[in-house]
Amino acid sequence: MKRIILTGGGTAGHVTPNLALIPKLKKEGWDIRYIGSKKGIEKNLIKSINIPYYGISSGKLRRYKDIKNLTDPFRVIAGCFEALRIISKLKPNIIFSKGGYVSVPVVVAGWILRVPVIIHESDLTPGLANKLAFPFAKKICVNFPETLSYIPKEKGILTGTPIREELFLGDYKKGLKLCDFDNKKPVIMIMGGSLGSVTINKVVRSSLDKLLKSFNIIHICGKNNKDSSLENIKGYKQFEYVNEELPHLFAAASLLISRAGANSIFEILSLKKPNILIPLSAKASRGDQILNAKSFKKQGFSEVIEEENLKKETFLDMIINTYSNREKYIESMKKSNNSNGIEKVMELIRTHYKK
Repeated sequence: MKRIILTGGGTAGHVTPNLALIPKLKKEGWDIRYIGSKKGIEKNLIKSINIPYYGISSGKLRRYKDIKNLTDPFRVIAGCFEALRIISKLKPNIIFSKGGYVSVPVVVAGWILRVPVIIHESDLTPGLANKLAFPFAKKICVNFPETLSYIPKEKGILTGTPIREELFLGDYKKGLKLCDFDNKKPVIMIMGGSLGSVTINKVVRSSLDKLLKSFNIIHICGKNNKDSSLENIKGYKQFEYVNEELPHLFAAASLLISRAGANSIFEILSLKKPNILIPLSAKASRGDQILNAKSFKKQGFSEVIEEENLKKETFLDMIINTYSNREKYIESMKKSNNSNGIEKVMELIRTHYKK
């Protein structure tokens, strides 16, 4: 039986595409193992679907001054030795890495043991962990055409990101029922990321009086961010977090408003949903979401409001204009051949695994 090691962790974004690949890998008869960090978010996500999990030491690779910069390199080195031991024992045919700091020791160990490695880079500009891992990879999958200019020409391939199959199985009526909506008004769904966004939550709630005249509103506001004073407003439904409900809520929505993390926006692209992106500010990130959003706007998939410009009037005007021109965005997304990367990634795995 062919064996593949998946790796990636630290955030859900470094795990979700791996989760999307797993059903296809199982269907094609692969024995799947996962190497992640000992305490990261990926551990519970992978164990919950009964994939054998191996935890290794990992340290964060920082661009800024921090006392942990003195100790974390030793954790990375320890992780390399642990990964070498695990990979030597498992003897995989190939390694697929979704990035994050824990993936670097796995990729390096795989290269030392002559196991082919494929890396996936989600954002328009590569993160530091993947930059360090690129020299050890056979192929590097990317989501954006622009990313190809940042990586070795002979290694890069535009695949898009693997999308979870269940997102395509949503039911419009179930989505409405989950929110106690009728079908007389179109639905806007607003997502501020897994932790929510104070800025987005504030502008949404301040705009409800105007929005609810024309739309029903689904607001995924983040943990502990519900406003109890708004719980019984007709046409407005708050969720702290959604999981199994997400496909049905997507199906019910006519317009999406979202952060611009790569996984989220490629899910939106796959579902062909008109959307407005509000990328995380460069003050709170390395600016990758801003670049992701600009690329989607350039390709005609999205409208963009930068967080610094997020005011009630701008927000309302953008919603009206985007919804009125929704068919334009849908047509642009239909022309994209880069919406779901599962098959392209699987073809690379089939081509490059060690026989």
